[in-house]
Amino acid sequence: MSHRIPQQPVSLEELARRQQNVVTASQLRARGVPARMVSEHCRSGGPWQRLLPRVYLLQDGAPTPEQRMWAALLYAAQDGRAEDGAREGAVITGAAALALYGFVSVPRLPAVLGVEVLVPRQRRLRDAGQVRIRRTGRELEASSVHGLAVAPVARAVADAIREWAEQGAFESGRIGPGLLRALLREALAERGGRCTAERLLAELAEAELLESPRVRAAVDELLALRREEAFAELSALAIELGLPMPLPGPELRMRGGTYVAVPDLYWPEAAVAVEVDSELRCVSEGEAAWVRGGQHRMEYLGVRVVYVGSSRLAAERGAVGGELAEAYGLGGEDVVELVVTER
Repeated sequence: MSHRIPQQPVSLEELARRQQNVVTASQLRARGVPARMVSEHCRSGGPWQRLLPRVYLLQDGAPTPEQRMWAALLYAAQDGRAEDGAREGAVITGAAALALYGFVSVPRLPAVLGVEVLVPRQRRLRDAGQVRIRRTGRELEASSVHGLAVAPVARAVADAIREWAEQGAFESGRIGPGLLRALLREALAERGGRCTAERLLAELAEAELLESPRVRAAVDELLALRREEAFAELSALAIELGLPMPLPGPELRMRGGTYVAVPDLYWPEAAVAVEVDSELRCVSEGEAAWVRGGQHRMEYLGVRVVYVGSSRLAAERGAVGGELAEAYGLGGEDVVELVVTER
């Protein structure tokens, strides 16, 4: 039978260093600091100050933006006694999280006043000061940014947009379409490796934000731009591989005039079609069913269809090129004669 020896908590000095001088009442109590001493130290002119309920700053003067983030996270944490930076039970989300990630499309951290913190749905917790509590029924995910637990980029973006919508920022003109597009574009920036389009769209859909015409228009514009960039990259790949240039968006019909599909790219001599981000670009389930129907008809009629995601094309360009070359070499199989009309 094994026995675990309880670990002694780190000293108050070490804890304060880890948490930028922000600690909770329970953390002070665990280190032998009596409540009476805390009250005395937090009196006017004292060396400490109370930032939020049961959260204290062990210094005088105005807290830094990072200290305000620590206070918000510690206030919303499950019990405030965890010794690491994970802060189980709470993560910073929304515009504050994006500021911590370094997004240039949102105000810099010193200008962020309200802090949204995501907690499990069953938690009993109220907004306090400039801390706004947002609940979720899903398991919390977190990334560590400057030692703080921060929601993944896709979730933070969705919460920031929802926060703006709830504040009426779109109607007032405080948040315009240009800023919205810039935010989405930065979230998907390849250089930052922030998140995939699939993950971002899933979070926006979960938050019912794709029902907003403003958000939907910004998303559609961004996806259209990504698809155009993917088409250009695929054409460059074809040249590098020594393949003929594919036709962009031709209409395929059977000899009798029956409509088949409009693939994104098509090699008529090989009966090979390329579909880029086919599911992402669909606004509704009806449109998605229409796109899938065309893909199924092409495959049924012998056309070889290659499915390419723009995120994978950026990350695995060589592998995608190999798949294109292989598909072109194999060509379609038992292809029904089709009429190809360039658009």
